Amino acid sequence: MTEWRLLETGYNDAATNMAIDEAVMKHAGELGIPTVRFYAWKPAAISIGYFQGIREEVELGKCRELGVDVVRRITGGGAVFHDAELTYSFVCSQDSGILPKNIIDSYKKICGSLIIGLKHIGLEASFVPLNDIAVAGKKISGNAQTRRSGAILQHGTILMEVDVDKMFSLLLVPNEKLKGKLIEDVKQRVTSLEQQKGKKISFGQLSSALRKGFEENFGVKLKKGKLAAEEKSLAKEIRENQFAAEQWNFKR
Repeated sequence: MTEWRLLETGYNDAATNMAIDEAVMKHAGELGIPTVRFYAWKPAAISIGYFQGIREEVELGKCRELGVDVVRRITGGGAVFHDAELTYSFVCSQDSGILPKNIIDSYKKICGSLIIGLKHIGLEASFVPLNDIAVAGKKISGNAQTRRSGAILQHGTILMEVDVDKMFSLLLVPNEKLKGKLIEDVKQRVTSLEQQKGKKISFGQLSSALRKGFEENFGVKLKKGKLAAEEKSLAKEIRENQFAAEQWNFKR
């Protein structure tokens, strides 16, 4: 059976998490096999989409007060609050033939792994184009993708718990008068593992289930591995020069 690499990098700050994803993507051609990575955020963080303006999206003073990281992703989409969740990334070379060339189809294929994984913990989930996964009609996962350096990177989240009020205390909204209505609307549209299962699901339980999901969906074996020396060095360089730099995070 074909073996792919599994990275379990644990909890890191926002700049480190994003730097590792980019380093793995840039190294994908040399590695020659896809990489699945599971990780989390410490401290909690907000990541904004590549095309967003940080001052327009994030309540920076509140983030500093609560010790919440802020970082710009290389993928598009909206601002995301990362706290009680599992984040995954999937990287493969563009010419591997593993994924469909069509963007939506490639999202659906990768998200299929998460859907199978969620089934292993007793939840029926579905893919909602362009890039969401829903349980009981509510969003439990958002995903984003980029294609560069000859590779495809998709990363996304599975919400283990969700605190919508805290999230909106850290994000700016266009109209403060409508903020309360917006919060209630999001509470109706977003869910978590804890809400759906009626109990907490551990990071380990979820990562084990998602590992099975990727293996079954792609017909492969995920073998635990480590970052190569070149990836570690590159991630450190990218972190310092890009994701931890104001020039990058405040570029828009």
